Amino acid sequence: MRHWRIALAAPWLAALLAAPAPATAQEGDGCAALARAALPGGDVTLAARVPAAGDLPAYCRVQGTILPRIRFELRLPETWNGKFYMAGCGGFCGQVPAESPDRFNAINHALRRGYAAAATDGGHWGTGATDARWALADPVAEADWGHRAIEEVTVAAKSLTRTFYDRDPDYAYFQGCSTGGRMANMAALRQPEAFDGIVSGAPALDYPGLVGTHFAWIAQANMDGDGAPVLEPGDAGAVAEAVVAACDADDGVADGIVSDPAACAFDPGTLDLAPEKVAVLRDWYAPPRNGAGDVLFPATVPLGSESYWPLWLTGLPGGGGALVPEAFGPGFLRYMAFPTDPPADWSIGKFDFDTDPARMAPMAAVYNSDDPDLSAFRDAGGKLLMYHGLADAIVFPGKTLDYWDELAEVTGTNFARLFMVPGMDHCGIQSTGPGIDQHGIDPLSALEAWVERGEAPDSLPTTKIVDGEALWSRPVCAHPARAAFDGTGNWREAGAWSCE
Repeated sequence: MRHWRIALAAPWLAALLAAPAPATAQEGDGCAALARAALPGGDVTLAARVPAAGDLPAYCRVQGTILPRIRFELRLPETWNGKFYMAGCGGFCGQVPAESPDRFNAINHALRRGYAAAATDGGHWGTGATDARWALADPVAEADWGHRAIEEVTVAAKSLTRTFYDRDPDYAYFQGCSTGGRMANMAALRQPEAFDGIVSGAPALDYPGLVGTHFAWIAQANMDGDGAPVLEPGDAGAVAEAVVAACDADDGVADGIVSDPAACAFDPGTLDLAPEKVAVLRDWYAPPRNGAGDVLFPATVPLGSESYWPLWLTGLPGGGGALVPEAFGPGFLRYMAFPTDPPADWSIGKFDFDTDPARMAPMAAVYNSDDPDLSAFRDAGGKLLMYHGLADAIVFPGKTLDYWDELAEVTGTNFARLFMVPGMDHCGIQSTGPGIDQHGIDPLSALEAWVERGEAPDSLPTTKIVDGEALWSRPVCAHPARAAFDGTGNWREAGAWSCE
């Protein structure tokens, strides 16, 4: 039991658990006083009370900077549940996601539960999550984004929380998805005693392997002789329909979801597409390799992800999208991937699969959090809950499965759970596909029950929600178990499914 584990369930569990009344902030002008709080290596730049509005409670809004340029925001509710929450950030970060409506890489959903909640911009300002120009010839900024921003903000935000409430949090949680998932695993590695529970969603554990090598593989496979894309936005729909027709019913339910992509025996050659387009698909459904045939990254574009391709891979009808080959990959390789940045005329089409993966090794040591030795976090009593959409078309789930096998071998998994979610897009961002979106799953509540009451989750409830209406519900099972339909009940009801 760590020193801050004193009591307290969240307010919404108080009646059930008969917990003490929620803590409240110090009386007087305690919020404004935080503007004068000592912050080693940085400064508080704002401390102001924000009244309750909409579904957000009244809170103290604190903003600060940690040298040289890590910005953060901490929100301290006047009625506190006694817990601390830290969020990751997505993509290349660049902005503090304090007002994000998401459940991942966001803090307001934790604030609503009464958490003291903090977020960071990853150590730099950018125009958006795909802007990597901040990293040009700047190893300090790269280290901040790689790991230091989360470390420093965790320490600073906990210190300010202690000052405001005059005591330590009882429990501390971290939640992030994508880059935020990479940060979550990094926190378990580098700050093993900082968090009681960590949610790592769709983690981009190996940035050079994924965003460098694999994204270059995706981009080059889809280039014709002039560098133009071979697959067009309209092709994604035809491929999606064919894959669903081939593999949807394998689980006994025709719901548009490929429940087990690894077992889907789909042949792109059966499509009525030009041979050059079929060739692209064959490359996408295969792992990247060098000239000797060696696999360079243990993942493929998953079968069943095709309905989400317009945003990530092929582009949207009418323009836009294709963020993997046109934004994330080029930005990372141009500004972040190599110890010495390539010249200004360098492009993703020049990536060399025989030599460039090795050249990225020094930066892998800065960014990657795929070390499976989490024994320090385990021994400190920490709990790790990982989840990943099996239809993720940007952070391909094969790497997470590969990491889980390594974790089981090196550290063991009695302190961890992995949930592979059929049909879900990257972090549940898109709600238009067949699977659930981010609002249909709640890993944080499951983690709270595990950390605070010892209830290790064997499954998580999921619900497909469209326009506020629940269309179906079913469990997603702790890996390697899978949800199985009983064959007789109503498949739209969770009771017709069990973990096997």
